[in-house]
Amino acid sequence: MSQHRDDESVLAERPEASVPADDERATTRPGDGAGSPTGTDSTDGTDAARPRRELTAWRNAVFAVFFLSGLSMASWVARLPAVRDFTELSTQGVGLVIMGGSIGAVLGLIAAPWLMARVGARAGMIGVLVTVSVGLVSVGVGGSLLPSVPLVVIGLFLFGFGNGAVDVMMNVEGAEAEREIGKTLMPLMHAFFSFGTVAGAGLAAAASALGIAVAAHLGVIALLVVGGVIVAVRYVPVRGELGDGPHPDAPKVPLSQRLRESLAVWADVRLLLIGVVMLGMSFAEGGANDWLALAVVDGHGYDATIGAAVFTVFTIAITGARIVGGPLIDRFGRVRMLQALAAIGVVGLSLFIFSTEPWTLILGTVLWGIGCSLGFPVGMSAAADVPDRRLAASRVSAVAIIGYCAFLAGPPFLGFLGEHFGILNALLVLLGLMVLAGIAAPAAREQSGPRARVKG
Repeated sequence: MSQHRDDESVLAERPEASVPADDERATTRPGDGAGSPTGTDSTDGTDAARPRRELTAWRNAVFAVFFLSGLSMASWVARLPAVRDFTELSTQGVGLVIMGGSIGAVLGLIAAPWLMARVGARAGMIGVLVTVSVGLVSVGVGGSLLPSVPLVVIGLFLFGFGNGAVDVMMNVEGAEAEREIGKTLMPLMHAFFSFGTVAGAGLAAAASALGIAVAAHLGVIALLVVGGVIVAVRYVPVRGELGDGPHPDAPKVPLSQRLRESLAVWADVRLLLIGVVMLGMSFAEGGANDWLALAVVDGHGYDATIGAAVFTVFTIAITGARIVGGPLIDRFGRVRMLQALAAIGVVGLSLFIFSTEPWTLILGTVLWGIGCSLGFPVGMSAAADVPDRRLAASRVSAVAIIGYCAFLAGPPFLGFLGEHFGILNALLVLLGLMVLAGIAAPAAREQSGPRARVKG
């Protein structure tokens, strides 16, 4: 099914998302026309239809935020060796410095729902990406102008906090956009994050080759991120349920109530099962990012060049699956797709672990990448799929914490197992977690249904 099919075809396939009669559609305010920078105001909580061009602009704005997050991430990671050399950090010191960013990221994930309730998604995304940019500048100054490890740590903490918070915000906004458009877009949105990392890595490589200082390079990236998010957010609609209400005198939900609502989501069994899906597939993705190339070398006996090439195959497979995954989910549903992908991932990991031939190693790598490709984006969509839109941020924050715990804690755990039992045997843990993800997949079933209310 084409990803760019007309909205009419989507509506025909989903009768519950039927287009209302003309007299039921919301009238666009003057100045808030299709694709207008301000967007349509829905602060009154009504189910207002939006012009097609406005929905497209909204979708593209979320794509841009994902891209900017990926751009910032790869820009810092690619210049890490230069920062290490300038500050004369040991390998252990680098690990401790990176921990500052990880701590900031977890705190950002936790704080995101509160920030959205306080200032709204639009202002929130600008604020936290500005925080990311300040962090980049601090890392650049401490890592290339002044040999200051504390400045680098502070910068990485701000960088991690901003990226953790924007991860929740852009996924909540993305879930809202795909719900109103009526098509699954979250996998493609996450592909745009990958596009951003490719662009960031390429620009960083060019900057390093040209001898451009880390401070200058990261300063330019910071300006691009700030300018890009300011432009993009102008095309995100004002949504009262996400805290974007334009009325400063409107009553705010008390902090104690917001805290209770944020904690209450952890008692939702369905949400925890969605977390299991994300845990299993995120563990498989994070494990590949850190250990796949080493497993090719140390486990299968190939050289480092082959290891890097096989990892490249994995990244292409996972990105490609995210590009085409949305239409397949629309065709077969979240549950069937997640179950199929879990099975594909189990087969791929089995081929990779027990492979004795190069072609089975490559095939296993491709299937491994495809198998874990949609767990994180679909989990985000499923977590945000609740009738009460105010709870979406807290739910996305909860499953994001689960997913990122897998990314952060998974690789060291696999390293510990690999040290004692061998790296290929350690990867059997990923195989077991993929099985659990497939078993828990029914929790991701569509709940509220897409709105898909489009004005021509």
